Amino acid sequence: MSDELNTQNRVALVTGGASGIGATVVRLLAEQGMTVVIADIDGDAAARSAEVLRQAGHQATALVMDVGNPASIEQGFAALRQDHGRCDVLVNSAGIAKVIPFLKFPLDNWLATMNINVTGTMLCSQYAAQMMVERKWGRIVNLASVAGMRAVGSGRTAYGTSKAAVIGLTRQIAAELAEHGVTVNAVCPGPIDTAMTETMHTPQFRAEYAKAIPMSRYGSTDEVAAVVAFLASDAASYVTGTAIPVDGGFMASGARGI
Repeated sequence: MSDELNTQNRVALVTGGASGIGATVVRLLAEQGMTVVIADIDGDAAARSAEVLRQAGHQATALVMDVGNPASIEQGFAALRQDHGRCDVLVNSAGIAKVIPFLKFPLDNWLATMNINVTGTMLCSQYAAQMMVERKWGRIVNLASVAGMRAVGSGRTAYGTSKAAVIGLTRQIAAELAEHGVTVNAVCPGPIDTAMTETMHTPQFRAEYAKAIPMSRYGSTDEVAAVVAFLASDAASYVTGTAIPVDGGFMASGARGI
């Protein structure tokens, strides 16, 4: 089997990989035979996750990375090159969100959200792509959100705007890297049961959100990770520059209950 087709030779780095959707993506890619690098600002959590995967017979390492800090990103990818010599798959899952009404939205949170969600995604993609083009194969998957496709509730001034920017960034990078055998796509989750949504979504908001979803429920991290894993695979070789909602039909639906 050629190196390009051997999943077990591939190295996947997942930012925000110690929790939430990122952690589920890490587990699924590891189960598919990839060496996973769990990049997270919480080094202890990343190390624990890597150890659990190794105990299960998978190849996994932890990497402390703050995607809001360009120097940390640079150091992290330098370590990745030194330790593994390659980056075949990058999943940009790290991100932050706060819900604050627009009229009172603080500048410091706006800047922090853009820095982590957009600039961090751009820099990680740039460093990863530099290694991918050397092998003429690569997969970049950015975690965006349906909040980047339409307004979702109130208070998401920075979060929604940042995720719309990630979708635009995805298309631009995809157009430039296609000739190098690198695909770039965005996955746009709807409401997913994670620690973040437990904090951000009030019971009233959860109930109203579920009513707007044809499937009438929140999704699971497994359902999102499955789409990420497809986009990271050989089977998705002709898919690039897309933004795929994983939302139970939320983006497709208009008025309901009539």
